[in-house]
Amino acid sequence: MEDTSPVITAVLEQAGPRLKRFRLQRRFTLTGLAAATGISKSTLSRLENGQRRPTLELLLALSLVYRVPLDDLVGAPEVGDPRVRLKPGRVKGRTVIPLTRQAESMQVWKIVIPAGNTNPDPRAHDGQEWIYILSGRLRLVVGERDWVLGAGEVAEFDTTVPHWFGSTGQEPAEILSIFARPGERTPAPSPASAASCPATASS
Repeated sequence: MEDTSPVITAVLEQAGPRLKRFRLQRRFTLTGLAAATGISKSTLSRLENGQRRPTLELLLALSLVYRVPLDDLVGAPEVGDPRVRLKPGRVKGRTVIPLTRQAESMQVWKIVIPAGNTNPDPRAHDGQEWIYILSGRLRLVVGERDWVLGAGEVAEFDTTVPHWFGSTGQEPAEILSIFARPGERTPAPSPASAASCPATASS
């Protein structure tokens, strides 16, 4: 631990300025970021000023909003071990596992949505999102349209349109979410999936 402690300390000391830089690059105010992440404005301010050390739960919420891997968010050093250690976290009651690491590529998440996560809270941001339902049933709201998707179905939509997805209230849902920034392309759904799910048409 003695050899790595200085590295960890240095990373944490630089976390605040990096978090502030990400926020300003994405044109968030502290108030807007607090609304998007569920983290209080005072906590966000203390994180950026270095008055509070970031926890995994706080960083995961920020990485989801900023659409960057956790390592890039804090500037973690490269390591020689090729194994990827997935670190699940909790964001607004959901279990979220980031599956990608590169900031400039598509972001992939595995998300487990509890049965009680049923209140729509539509948000909009640049990009395109692709969702594959692994298990359970998912409610998807895009603009004024509303769908219920089952296991094996696929949805793709323009995230500049206000959107939300959550549980139908009957059972948990488990999904894969792939997010692409403008100019990138999400995977094309298979003809069978596209035919069974009207949400595969971009809104």
